[in-house]
This record gives sequence, structure tokens and C-alpha cells, in this order.
Amino acid sequence: MKNSSAKILTIAVILLLLVNIAMVVLMLKWRNNHRPHGFGGKGGPMEMMVKELNMTDQQQKEFQQLRDEHFKTIRPLFDSVRAAKTAFFNLVKEPNVSDSILNAYSQRIAERQSVIDKLTFAHFRRVRTLFSGDQQKKFDEFIQKMMQRVGPGGRRKDSTEKGK
Repeated sequence: MKNSSAKILTIAVILLLLVNIAMVVLMLKWRNNHRPHGFGGKGGPMEMMVKELNMTDQQQKEFQQLRDEHFKTIRPLFDSVRAAKTAFFNLVKEPNVSDSILNAYSQRIAERQSVIDKLTFAHFRRVRTLFSGDQQKKFDEFIQKMMQRVGPGGRRKDSTEKGK
């Protein structure tokens, strides 16, 4: 009896070990094949834009320069928004926070985000001038797609898909 129990236990351990190894292999394989990219796994926004708009080398170079300048300008603003949000949510610890304080903190966040949005809009306008008529139409469509892109987990970033 002890012998058969030991055999069953040994077989069970070996099977569990094999299943675990298979799961690790599958998880690693899935992770390598399903890395999140820009739009639906087709590469990042830059690569997609180059392909969709059939950008020339010169356009790519000028776009990269505009992009670098834009991010150099807005990166500190993103840090500022993050700091403002941290300060805002640190108010959770306070026992009594008035509506006027909440509104003031919220307004700081909104003002900084508004600056980012306006700079990004101006950036897109400058980028748009790099393209010819047909490319501009495709760029306009690309911007709209980018604004409606799917977020992590395949979910939309807005509430328009609720209940589906």
C-alpha cells in the first residue's frame, strides 16, 4: 500500500512539474508575441505614421526634430501635472479639506493640462505643414485614430463602449 501511494505521489509531482514548466514556457512565449505597441500591435505611432503617410526621409527627419523639441518642452509640464496631482491626492490624509481648497488644487491641474493640450495642438499643426495635400488628409485621419485608440487590456480609453 505504501508503495502504490508513493508511486501515485511521485507521478502527481512529476505531472505538476511538467504542467508548471509548460505554463512558464507559454507565458514567456505569449509575452514576447503580445507586447503592447501603438495601435493593435503594428508598431509605435511613429512607425505607423511613417508607413501610413508614406513619409520621405526628409519628412521623417523634420518630424523627428519637431517631435524631440515638443517632448523637450512638455516633459517638464508632465512632471508638473504629476506633482500637482500628487499634492491633490495627498489631501486625502487631511481630516478637513474645504471645497475651495479642492477646487484650487484641481484648477492647478487643469491649467497645467490645458497648457500641455495647447502645446500639443500647436505641435500637430506644425507637423501637418510637413505634408502634401493627400498626406495631410491621412494625417488628419491618423490624429483622429490616435485620439480614439484602445488602451491597455483592449479597452477603450473613454466610456463610449460601456456595456459592450
